[in-house]
Order: sequence, then C-alpha cells, then structure tokens
Amino acid sequence: MTALETRRDLLSVPPVSPVEPVDDGTGWIASRVPGIGRELTHAQAHACAVRHLASTGFSENIGGHLTWVDRDDDSMLVNPWGLWWEEVKASDIIRVDADGKVIDGQWDVTPAIHIHTELHRNRADARVVVHNHPYWSCLLAAIGELPRFLHQTACMYEGDLVFVDEYDGEIDDPELGRQLASRIGDASVALLANHGVIVTGATLEHAIYRAASFDRQCKLTFQTLTTGRKIREIPPHVRPAMKASLLERAADVYWAASVRTLLREEPDVLE
Repeated sequence: MTALETRRDLLSVPPVSPVEPVDDGTGWIASRVPGIGRELTHAQAHACAVRHLASTGFSENIGGHLTWVDRDDDSMLVNPWGLWWEEVKASDIIRVDADGKVIDGQWDVTPAIHIHTELHRNRADARVVVHNHPYWSCLLAAIGELPRFLHQTACMYEGDLVFVDEYDGEIDDPELGRQLASRIGDASVALLANHGVIVTGATLEHAIYRAASFDRQCKLTFQTLTTGRKIREIPPHVRPAMKASLLERAADVYWAASVRTLLREEPDVLE
C-alpha cells in the first residue's frame, strides 16, 4: 500500500471509535472510551509502538529493541537491527524464534536479542520487553539512582523497580542474557548501570505506557535532586491504589491516543 493509499484508507475510517468500558476496581467505569478507529495487524501495532516511543525520546539512533510474544508458539516480533525507531514500518518487523533466530522477515536481528529471549523464557508475565537508552534514564543509571515517587504517574512503578549495578558489556549470548534476567527478577522496570532501561509488560499497552512515562520520571527526579531542596515523595500507602488506577484505567486509553496521533502524522508506519 502506498503512502497516498494509506492516507485515503485512514480518511475512510472514523478517527475515534468507542471500545469496551474499563473497570479499574475503584468503582468508576468509563462508559465510552475512545479507541484507535481501525484494526491493526500485530506488525502494524509493533511498528506504531516503536515509532511512538521514539517520539517521546525513549530511543537512541540504531540502539534498542522491542520484542512481543504475540502468539503461543514462543516466537516473537522484533524491530530489526540497523533501523532507527523513527523510520520503522510494519513491513520491517521481523519474527524470531525463542532462541532469537530469524524465521520471518527481510532484515536481521540485533546481536543483543538475548536481553529479551531469556526474560521471555523465564517470565510468563513479560509478553512484551522494551529496551533502549533514553537520556534521563541513562543519567540516573550513571549515578546509581532510581526515580523517586515525586509525581502520581511514578506510582505505576511502585514495587516494580530494580537497579542492576553490574555492567558486563554487550549481552550477546544466552548465558549473559540469563544472568541479566536473574538480576532483574520479577521487576517490570530495570535500570541498567552504564547502559539503559528494560521495561516489561503483560500486554503491549501496559509496556508502552510504562516505557513512555519512565524517562520523564527520571528527568523529574534528577532536576529535583539538583535543587538541593527537601524532596516531597508520595507516601507509600497511597501508591498501590494509584498504580492500579493508572495501569488499569489509563494504559489502553494512552495507547489508543498515541496511535491516533501517530497515524495522523506518519501514516506510512502501517506500510
């Protein structure tokens, strides 16, 4: 499909359509929730995910990879080695097996695929694994700090953060991947010393919302620390309820809005 045909196709579909109501367990249920406005293939959704994260500053040129175990045969979708996240299209997405070998697609896979394969192998909840080197995350990683709970959005990371203090170079074989997975444990967000960040999620929507929000919390933490003023953190007893509300109420809505925005501005992502 050409870019012009894609634009025409998008114009023929309502930009926003309702999706199923979301019950976050608080008693409040949205009766009408805006959706994407069209169905996406898994490859299209994957390409939209990496493009959106790039727009938030989460990516570093050719670095980083997002894997998604989207079916029951343990294979996974991944963006290819060598393309910037900003230029990835649906036709670029490749499929690899559980060991990281390419089984479908026109490009090759990153040599660091074992960052992902071993997490997927050992974590049933980690259907999606996102890794890259966003600036503010790397800054905190360089000084050994995790983001503080300074803003309500940070509550989605309550109980799910870990700092991996060892830097062993490139994770380019399964054994190194297993060692890293062991250090991460069951955390959904791991800040890696001298490297970057790994975000996991049971769904694409949860993983993207976590990843897209994380670097801003790192920036807020660093800039707050540099003021030298007393830091006011959200009390621990408040965080779990806010976490549930964010992930169960906001993740799907965030995903739909991010894709709608992307498709208006960069419809070629679906090609």
